[in-house]
Amino acid sequence: MSQLPSRLVPWLTGLLVVAAVAIGSVPGDSRAATLPTAIGGQPLPSLAPMLTRVTPAVVNISTTTRVQVRDAYFDDPMVRQFFGLPATPRERVEQSLGSGVIVDAAKGYVLTNNHVVGGADDISVTLQDGRTFKGKLIGTDPGTDVAVVQIPAQNLKALPLADSSALQVGDYVVAVGDPFGLGQTVTAGIVSALGRSGLGDSGYQNFIQTDASINPGNSGGALVNLRGELVGINTMIFSPSGGNVGIGFAIPSNLTSDVMAQLLAHGKVQRGSLGAQTQTVTPRIAQLLGLKDSNGVVVTGVTDGSSAAHAGLQPGDVLTTLNGKSLHNVQELNNAEGLLPLGSTLRLGVLRDGKLREVNATLTAEKLASIDGGQLDPRLAGVRFTELSQNQRNQGWYGVAVSAVQPGSRAARAGLSSDDVVIGVGNQRITSLRMLRGLAGVKPRQLVLVVADDDGTRYVVVN
Repeated sequence: MSQLPSRLVPWLTGLLVVAAVAIGSVPGDSRAATLPTAIGGQPLPSLAPMLTRVTPAVVNISTTTRVQVRDAYFDDPMVRQFFGLPATPRERVEQSLGSGVIVDAAKGYVLTNNHVVGGADDISVTLQDGRTFKGKLIGTDPGTDVAVVQIPAQNLKALPLADSSALQVGDYVVAVGDPFGLGQTVTAGIVSALGRSGLGDSGYQNFIQTDASINPGNSGGALVNLRGELVGINTMIFSPSGGNVGIGFAIPSNLTSDVMAQLLAHGKVQRGSLGAQTQTVTPRIAQLLGLKDSNGVVVTGVTDGSSAAHAGLQPGDVLTTLNGKSLHNVQELNNAEGLLPLGSTLRLGVLRDGKLREVNATLTAEKLASIDGGQLDPRLAGVRFTELSQNQRNQGWYGVAVSAVQPGSRAARAGLSSDDVVIGVGNQRITSLRMLRGLAGVKPRQLVLVVADDDGTRYVVVN
């Protein structure tokens, strides 16, 4: 055994113990139930020493959200008056559970998922030692599903962040969270894949895939390496049945660190754009353009004055590479625009008229037009409407983004929230801010907004 690589010794000794038990060589007295601490002078492998440092930094997060109950009949003020119903809309209370990771003990910063705390009215954070604190939402980023919460606690333990770019497929990882509200739970596995994307219709995706069990309630919890360093924030699973099947995903720590820095500095993530409208090359598009294969992204439009325009991109150009790597689809380009810092230079391979060349384009901040809802209708006072970003449009969204909603406003009481997208007013489809402005003179008795979010569409009735 002394000739074996040292990294294999602990795992081999563990196998020897199993073999010893199997052949009955462990003594049969009362001590048989307790394994020896070492075999052949080598300690048995255990994650316990590392987990004693990690688990105090993983917290349980419970949220309460008040959602207005809508009814097309009883929402009518005349009907409510006739039946003597209160003017205040009915509400139901939704509660959810998730996890979080303390990453700054001095300031009480907790990393978690946007889908765990986004839109919540109350956030409660419970530590491993049983202490519970009211959480303050510092900021959320739905695009990456990252959020930062702060708690006013002392004597906290924080996890150090690892360089997730150093991860390799096959590295051992451990997931820590609170699945199903059972209490803190630890599961182990390996890194199954890196750079996973294309797992949904929106968002910026660069996931770590792992076979460590991740279940409902694990969201926002820690994925750590064997040194107890944070390599990712657990966020989702792939499952036909809803249960764990060994395919879980975590947001890399490098990405969460960048997002957290922007949320702490600006309250939101400032993203850049090339200013080009694009579409993934399909076999049919490849045939129409006379391309040899269907790899790449075709430029369908270029915004005047944008970085793409300055780089000389034109409709019909096919982008084949991005920073020296093959570009396969729009999602990969969206990821680069959404995840790289402002001012980053993208090196693009461009195929035009059968000739391949390379251009550089810089990610610049988009200047998106916006308007105060009170200018459109007094009932929308306190709401800020903003044009969708180019990345959102590339992902298939249309309409007008709700960038801010003042708490206590009519719209807030009606259930409108920031990050909603208004796609219609009454039976009028809305695709741009200009169309929304065009309805400013129309003052219906009941203002019905058709709103979309990641969960689907709904009606918001503002009285």
